[in-house]
Amino acid sequence: MIELIPAIDIIDGKCVRLSQGDYSTRKVYNENPVEVAKELEAHGIHRLHVVDLDGAASHHVVNYRILEQIASRTSLVIDFGGGIKTDEDLVIAFDNGAQMVTLG
Repeated sequence: MIELIPAIDIIDGKCVRLSQGDYSTRKVYNENPVEVAKELEAHGIHRLHVVDLDGAASHHVVNYRILEQIASRTSLVIDFGGGIKTDEDLVIAFDNGAQMVTLG
């Protein structure tokens, strides 16, 4: 069985796409990550990878409120990454709905 796990990359609370990790190439493709997560769930997706690009750039979790909103408004299993550098960041991620974290 193959399971697709889509990712939502977040900057300034919006879904974005970067070209080769270059923040200056940011393209907003949806202003509402919760809406995107709900659409994915409606299409049969069960897992979601949420990437806090603001957190990655600032070296601490930033978009935890978006994580909490996605977790509380969907039943998706969420893997969260971006900006997790300390034990406190891990607590923030898990307290706001992540079931898994990805560390770099």
